Amino acid sequence: MHMRSEVIEIFNKAVSAVRPENVFPDLVSLTDDILRVGERSYPISKKDGIHVFGSGKAAAGSAKVMECILGDRLSGGVVVSNVNDPSLQTIKVCVGAHPVADERSIDAANRLIFEISRLTKDDFFIYLLSGGTSALLERPFPPLTLSDLQNVTKLLLAAGAPIEEMNSVRKHLSEVKGGRLGRMTEARGMVLVMSDVIGDSLDTIGSAPLYRDRTTFQDVVEIIETYGLWDRLPVSVAGLVRSGMSGTVPDTPKTPNHRIEHFLVASNIKALEKAKRAALSHGIPAHIMTSRLQGEAREAAKAIAARGREIMASGAPFSPPVFLLFGGETTVTLRGDGRGGRNQELCLAVLKEMAGKKGWVFLSAGTDGIDGNSDAAGAVVDASTLQKAREQGLNPDDYLARNDSNGFFKQTGDLVITGPTGTNVMDLSILYISANT
Repeated sequence: MHMRSEVIEIFNKAVSAVRPENVFPDLVSLTDDILRVGERSYPISKKDGIHVFGSGKAAAGSAKVMECILGDRLSGGVVVSNVNDPSLQTIKVCVGAHPVADERSIDAANRLIFEISRLTKDDFFIYLLSGGTSALLERPFPPLTLSDLQNVTKLLLAAGAPIEEMNSVRKHLSEVKGGRLGRMTEARGMVLVMSDVIGDSLDTIGSAPLYRDRTTFQDVVEIIETYGLWDRLPVSVAGLVRSGMSGTVPDTPKTPNHRIEHFLVASNIKALEKAKRAALSHGIPAHIMTSRLQGEAREAAKAIAARGREIMASGAPFSPPVFLLFGGETTVTLRGDGRGGRNQELCLAVLKEMAGKKGWVFLSAGTDGIDGNSDAAGAVVDASTLQKAREQGLNPDDYLARNDSNGFFKQTGDLVITGPTGTNVMDLSILYISANT
């Protein structure tokens, strides 16, 4: 139990390092008529205010920090998030839906579009972009409907499509994604980006509303064919894609708006580096294995467990005790109708792979505090988890078959529940191997 609590503490410290309140004060400052972002400086006349917009799971928390930094120079704004923050004084929060857009997402997008499109070329804005934007901020490309977009998103989620492919499709079905929002304003602006994608590509994060899109309608066709979805798509979506292929519907912008700059301010690797420092503070070696963990959760579990078993058997490549740190985002191809998410499924699969071994602890959780269709961020498991399961007659294979990892861990008491964290830089996984294995 001691090491379980230590592993949870390391996770919490890593998440804290990428919360808005711990990111922006060291990065953004406003003194007299100079706005500084990192090493960049922007002259802002004292008679002019600064507008703040944003979208994503970190948007509300980021807006609160910006109110403190900008003070009376703030001219208001709108952010779209999955939670409200009633303490905000000047910036309006619109709550959208996640992981599948609904009417709230469209209403929020309309409000944000109205405000940002009112700005003139003499205005300046800061946009706070984070993961979750793809669902939270939405306006279907005519003649598509909300139902069309919801159906496509659900099809891609059920097929286990990675976020990059999902966003490639969604950008072409939306009026606000893939740089299209950035074409709706004449103002100068900067976008402060918290990355929730592997590789931190600005083309992909939040479906790049103010950047550009390297993907084309041809890429959309290939993704649809890869997952065999043509016959399951709404007729209107298939028609729009075909119109895009023929050139009768314009593709997404391929070059950035030169009046809008983007800055990457937080990412998975930053959280991993904090996790490493936190682990080392316990006097135990720690190694970042990757920030690009991806693929099926069950397959990733096999690779992680294999590393752990090798260390136990031979002390290679690291002698125990040791922490192995992984970051990224796996996927789950739905086969059942249970509750859970990629982190809980990863933990359940690692538990199965590590059966019979002692002296280890494994945690995997989302930095946003939300894992799949459950209220948990993830789970933490060790040999005692399997013992509790046996005592209750729980078979991990049965729960994996139903994609019901949440149901399994609710009964064993191994869920990690944080609530929404106000940030989002993908997932963190921590494997601890003790010296006594």
